[in-house]
Amino acid sequence: MLNQKDYDYELSEERIAKYPLERRDASKLLVYRHGEISDARFADIADLLPEGALLVRNNTKVIRARLKFAKATGAVIEIFCLEPLVPAEVEQAFVARGHAVWKCIVGNSKRWKEGKITCRIASSGLVISATRLSADGNTSVIRFDWDPQDETFAQVIEAAGVIPIPPYLNRDTEAIDDTRYQTVYSLHKGSVAAPTAGLHFTPEVLRRVEERGHEIVNVTLHVGAGTFKPVQTANVEDHVMHTEHIVVEADVIRRLAARDGGIVAVGTTSVRTLESLYWLGVLILEGKSIDEGLLQWDAYHLPQGYTPRRALSALADYLDGHGLQELHSQTQIMIMPGYKFRLVDALITNFHQPHSTLLLLIGAFVGMDWKKIYRHALDSGYRFLSYGDSSLLMP
Repeated sequence: MLNQKDYDYELSEERIAKYPLERRDASKLLVYRHGEISDARFADIADLLPEGALLVRNNTKVIRARLKFAKATGAVIEIFCLEPLVPAEVEQAFVARGHAVWKCIVGNSKRWKEGKITCRIASSGLVISATRLSADGNTSVIRFDWDPQDETFAQVIEAAGVIPIPPYLNRDTEAIDDTRYQTVYSLHKGSVAAPTAGLHFTPEVLRRVEERGHEIVNVTLHVGAGTFKPVQTANVEDHVMHTEHIVVEADVIRRLAARDGGIVAVGTTSVRTLESLYWLGVLILEGKSIDEGLLQWDAYHLPQGYTPRRALSALADYLDGHGLQELHSQTQIMIMPGYKFRLVDALITNFHQPHSTLLLLIGAFVGMDWKKIYRHALDSGYRFLSYGDSSLLMP
């Protein structure tokens, strides 16, 4: 049994970075290389990457997922959009006009028993209404309707919503979060949390990465609110992992298949995407369907002997055979100690919460040295969590 108590450490409130630094690349960078730890600056990361690295970054964009509605009684109901249901495809959900259905978390839910609630945006004349269709535990199915109906859902939440910064920051969203809680390369809308390892990159740093002979490719994983859900079960294997949507171009999969090492994941979301690609390829090689994407324990139950090149080539061939230029899928993969990484050789990542699935992933990647890494970070004044400092891990 893998005990969640083994992935705990004391994180005081003052060590959590509540705001970003003035410059993205001014953050500290802890470098872990073959068991040794050193300190550097993120601005110099191009010089610290493995020679000829392929940097894989997540280009998802955080949406303004928090919407506030007022009842006639004056009660304020906050609706946090988690994932689209109708239309279910992320890209289609944002171009929906007139109405859409989403899975949501409802704040002040007890004050909203039934009926329709409304939000009016005076500056644009936009009127949005919400109707709760059903509730299951702490989530609800909400239908949104709006007028003018020719507006897309993307335009609606851009006008009416706010960026959902992490709950552990213990503050309201501010103007600075509109830009700084996005990576400079964010492109595809769909996340309710930022892929925070990428927040440190600037156009200048990215240019230096390429000038040093490294390559950069994009994948898309739309980060869900489940990323903040702690592991609360004593046995880690009893934790139910959240599902996230991924989009990867066939050409990127081919480039990954052609690599012989040197793949550097920018953040745990890129790790989850990369490792999921391998296992989706294994599913195809085993004659199994990938219609449901990758389930939580597939990586532990499937045959373990396929090479990355063979698995990724099978996935790319599958896309070609179906006339697809992009993979649209989903993953529920849970990476925990004992997992064998197939694609990721190095990892750029921030410092994560105790008892989190993200910390379990770090434990899987560097073994019990995670304790040494985090102790050094705490003793050396590193800033923690989303707006905190960074690390480059090379086991």
